[in-house]
Amino acid sequence: MTRGRFIALEGGEGTGKSTQSRLLAAEFERRGLKVVLTREPGGTAGAEAIRKLLLEPPGEGWGMRAEALLFAAARSDHVERLIDPALASGRWVICDRFLDSSRAYQGSAGLLGDELVRSLHKSGSRGLLPDLTLVIAVDDATAAARLAARDGTASDAIGGRDGAYHASVNAAFLQFTQSEPERFAVIDGEGTVEQVHSRILAALEPLFEADPRS
Repeated sequence: MTRGRFIALEGGEGTGKSTQSRLLAAEFERRGLKVVLTREPGGTAGAEAIRKLLLEPPGEGWGMRAEALLFAAARSDHVERLIDPALASGRWVICDRFLDSSRAYQGSAGLLGDELVRSLHKSGSRGLLPDLTLVIAVDDATAAARLAARDGTASDAIGGRDGAYHASVNAAFLQFTQSEPERFAVIDGEGTVEQVHSRILAALEPLFEADPRS
């Protein structure tokens, strides 16, 4: 059986990842592909429980090192129980965030460093990487407008961090694409939902062409 393909969508807050993930899953189904749409943190019962702990932390919340460990634990369960079995069965997996979010949010903006985050991933998830990671990039004004429309004045513990933190996150994603260009595609997230969706499909065309099932 042909192993499935693994696509991750990344970017800072308000870039439209979740919307584009859903559109992409619908397009895969239209093409007759078997697809799993999932998210991080989450995707399994255990990882969803950790998601709640992370986004609605108890007491004073988590220190950055504990936060990184929780993300790694959620990802480990997610990979073992959902992503790896889906890929082994030949399905395409679309994931709203994966390793590079931990690298950007905890490793870079959280000042833990890339080596620690990658080490946790290597031990917890056997170093699994997507076949292609799509980084959706928008300017600060677009991101702020989308967040306001989505969340109003409410935000979770991570999304509600200050502007300097999120600027560091966004810069980190772009730095990743420059240092490992073979692993990423940068998607211009400005414009309509449909325009961004078309850019994503264009970036994925080489994977479609290489897969006889598509």
